[in-house]
Amino acid sequence: MNIVYLNGEFLPADEAKVSVFDRGFLFGDSVYEVIPFYQGVGFRLQAHLERLNHSLRAVRIKNEGNWNEILDTLVWKNGGGNLSVYLQVTRGNAGKRSHAYDDSLEPTVFACCTPIKDVWGEGAESVVPLKAIVTEDLRWHRCDIKSTCLLPNILVLQQAKDEGVQEALFSRNDKLTEGSACNLFLVKRGVLYTPKRSSEILGGITRELVLELADKHAIQFQEVDIDYEQLLSADEVWVSSSTRGVVPVVEVDGQVIGDGHPGPIWQKMFEFFAAFQRKLMRGE
Repeated sequence: MNIVYLNGEFLPADEAKVSVFDRGFLFGDSVYEVIPFYQGVGFRLQAHLERLNHSLRAVRIKNEGNWNEILDTLVWKNGGGNLSVYLQVTRGNAGKRSHAYDDSLEPTVFACCTPIKDVWGEGAESVVPLKAIVTEDLRWHRCDIKSTCLLPNILVLQQAKDEGVQEALFSRNDKLTEGSACNLFLVKRGVLYTPKRSSEILGGITRELVLELADKHAIQFQEVDIDYEQLLSADEVWVSSSTRGVVPVVEVDGQVIGDGHPGPIWQKMFEFFAAFQRKLMRGE
């Protein structure tokens, strides 16, 4: 599982090299996607690529990759099956360090794979619920761009770990936005709530799947602003991401959420989500 893609070549990971003058390395001048492949087939691949194209347009990086061919070939060269593909596109190598750039730069394109662990066959009882803190959202205002500039995310997640919990939730202008690498949901009186789509949150592909499953199974949901008090008084809190699925949060800032256990709406959503994922992992 060590074949990577770099600028037109498929090669062993330890042979892949990027210039020290690459703007992705110097400035974080790059965007990325993480795309699950189940039995060699990209999960909602078009939605992921549309989000990648949105990010590339927003930061004015050339978009000339044949993404489908690159990703399909990389997955095949790594044995197919269930893999998560990381794809990063930087503005490229200018041969010097300078904030300014011109449009002649050729992007650096890198992709690699990691196995997807099957956590869906073990049941809801196997999911370890999370504890979280809320911290000020110090990120820039274009969180809809999936940029590799993740230092604020790294710092708040480390803060959470230092405080003995597993996740950090961002708050901006007294409104909750999302987690360090996940989208946010809460349940109150049987209704599911999630922050509204905006430039200050990343439109998660898994977030959209959760809302589709809620709609399919008659779980009422609303996309609304959520404040701190609403978060703490929720009956249930969840986070979602493509790598973790849907995970309950049972404590925030030391305060127990609901009765301190994964709630009944999350239990239902886990079963719906798990059934969906199991079919994908079996190639059905």
